[in-house]
Amino acid sequence: MPVISFLNQKGGVGKTTLAIHVADAFTRRNQKVLLVDADPQGSTLDWAAARQGEPRFPVIGLPKPSIHKELPVISSGYDWTVIDGPPRVYEVARSAIMASDAVFIPVQPSPYDVWAANEILELFKESDIYKPDVKRAFVINRKIVNTAIGRDVKEALSDYHLLVLDSAICQRVSFADSATLGKTVFDNDPDGQAAKEVLALVEEIEGMFL
Repeated sequence: MPVISFLNQKGGVGKTTLAIHVADAFTRRNQKVLLVDADPQGSTLDWAAARQGEPRFPVIGLPKPSIHKELPVISSGYDWTVIDGPPRVYEVARSAIMASDAVFIPVQPSPYDVWAANEILELFKESDIYKPDVKRAFVINRKIVNTAIGRDVKEALSDYHLLVLDSAICQRVSFADSATLGKTVFDNDPDGQAAKEVLALVEEIEGMFL
């Protein structure tokens, strides 16, 4: 079943938040999910350790350049495997791409983030030699509601000639509030706008595999 990654060579774009929430959303749709922390900083593992009670899905650490070699065995039996990728760890990010069926690149509505996106695209050029059929798309994250730059970021990304998903995740306090307790917005406010945005993203991701 599909392996998807959230990758960007730029740090602070929300890869961990998206990976955790997408994994949780799949689980709540009765899918068996494995979440892989490929970032040496281990933020996803820290989140899992902070959670009280039974975990909703397993979280493992695999911040190694051999992800593409090890993951096929480790992920056997799961409906979805979600990788939270590292910033600035070139070999690990390249291995994560090679392990994936689809790579999603979180980009904040900032010109700096748009410019920095070129780095991950350079990694695609290398990985395409070994695995050219990996699906890839930008995901607009931490969008500021009702601002010009929030509306214009999709147009700015069009210069890269890469799919930009229609669903976007807005900047909301609920993401940070839930993370401190090892939870997600589905735990704290399952009917809130943040949860609806994540579900829309998951549906769009699923649609890429239909």
